[in-house]
Amino acid sequence: MEKMTFSTLPYQRPDFAALSGFLAESTEKMKRAGSEEALALLDEVIEALQHFESQYQIAYIRNSIDTGDSFYDGEIAFFNETLPHLELAKKPFFEAALASPALPVMKEKYGDLYFTRLERKQRLADPRIVDDQVAESRLVQEYCRITASASAEFRGESLNFYGLLKKMQDADRNVRREAMTCWSGLYQSIAGRLDEIYTEMLAIRQRMAKTLGFASFEDLIFLQMERFDYTKEDIARYREEIVRYVVPAAAQIFEEKKKALHLDSLHFYDESAPGPDGDTDPVGTAPELVEKARQLYRRLSPETGEFFDFMADHEMFDLVSRPGKATGGYCTFIPDEKAPFIFSNFNGTAADVDVLTHEAGHAFQSYTASRAGVPFDVVFPTAESAEIHSMSMELLTYPDIALFFGDDPVKAQRYRRTHLQEAVCSVPYIACVDEFQEVVYRDNLTSAADRRALWHRLEQKYLPWRDYDGDAFLAGGGFWMQKLHIFTIPFYYVDYSLAQMSAFEYFLRAEDDRAAAFRDYLALCRAGGRYSYLKLLSIGGLHSPLAAGTVEQIMKQLRCYIL
Repeated sequence: MEKMTFSTLPYQRPDFAALSGFLAESTEKMKRAGSEEALALLDEVIEALQHFESQYQIAYIRNSIDTGDSFYDGEIAFFNETLPHLELAKKPFFEAALASPALPVMKEKYGDLYFTRLERKQRLADPRIVDDQVAESRLVQEYCRITASASAEFRGESLNFYGLLKKMQDADRNVRREAMTCWSGLYQSIAGRLDEIYTEMLAIRQRMAKTLGFASFEDLIFLQMERFDYTKEDIARYREEIVRYVVPAAAQIFEEKKKALHLDSLHFYDESAPGPDGDTDPVGTAPELVEKARQLYRRLSPETGEFFDFMADHEMFDLVSRPGKATGGYCTFIPDEKAPFIFSNFNGTAADVDVLTHEAGHAFQSYTASRAGVPFDVVFPTAESAEIHSMSMELLTYPDIALFFGDDPVKAQRYRRTHLQEAVCSVPYIACVDEFQEVVYRDNLTSAADRRALWHRLEQKYLPWRDYDGDAFLAGGGFWMQKLHIFTIPFYYVDYSLAQMSAFEYFLRAEDDRAAAFRDYLALCRAGGRYSYLKLLSIGGLHSPLAAGTVEQIMKQLRCYIL
């Protein structure tokens, strides 16, 4: 029998009419079902939805791998049209399940939070917003196509955004400066349409919130993202903690970098420049790095070794940047196969190592939770919890990270310090993105000029060291549009910051007792999405970053590792 790999997975467009009929029939049965039958019906429906989701994920990945593939572009168009209607088709069945006398029996198997999440979905599944959901998906697809196909000539090479970002890490400052100018120019060349797309998205999203009776789109998002344990006021206070305790540390890191590079002023293109001791680029081709990752995960624990062997043996990766490939990186999950998949755009820099640890953290968690019996639709927890797995894995792999650098201990140490510093410096930027979105939706900033002015103002608050060396587009606030989350997953970004704080906590704990820290991390991964954010923090032995004093304490302990 042929071994399953991603390339051999069969794909067939789901029969939505048949699925809708099955859901309608199951709804009538659920209304009359006793405990045993009700549980069996729920299991059957979940299995059918799992198959639909698996086909969607296969199509989504293959469309990401080649955005120019007309077949999978058409399949994604089908799913964009169909998914809102599927939510409506599911609604009567889950309403019947929630109203069933057998609900306690179903909760015993699937957990209370599973049904809290179902109640949330019922509120958001509404025929009045289906057309807007489809229109929003089309705009997201267009954004991805535009940014994936954009390229520019740079010193005789045709480079996309990732290629130019690599040049911005060159040891030669003139190359970095030219690369930033080219990168900025490439965004300027598509900025007009990106501004139009975002303005259209803004109108659609605001209209959906109003239609569903929410006071704001942010309120809708809090429910959609299942932020059950905290409020937007909690997030605002957390951002101020970042300004107070993280921004000064980041500013000091960049001041030290300026001195180390012997610069009079540090410009944006210097922020990721290699230090005077050399770069932190990994050694090896993509397949070689995968094999090194296999060694690393076998050393980390039996559980991570088993997981990565599965990923490598079944070729559940697409890692190398190519023309026409979607930008960004992600981990997703194909539930029929209990198989994570990692997508990225390797460019030969330390970011490639980050992918093999960050996205592998997501993949390990979903692999582990699915085998612990967590249902497919809650195999990933809510976003701020899910990012703990990925960001913590980046730091928990430090002891064997030298594998990626030709076993050079000096280069590995340089990577660890740089990586930890970059993690700290990312936190203020994440807060900047979050407040940008909050103000854009709160004040309904439909003007491109107003949005750029807002970004410029927020950079001064969160990124006071940022200097674009006179580049008019970037200095004028154009930098915001390079963040794809703002377009594709609104308000999904502060989650990275919350998770980073928890990852720092695991790092600090591992410095004292690595085995104990990993045990708690493994418990967190196995729990999947069965519990809400604060409960998961408790399971993982972590403090809440939203609680007063947590950020301050973490940054105090971290200073000796970053400065």
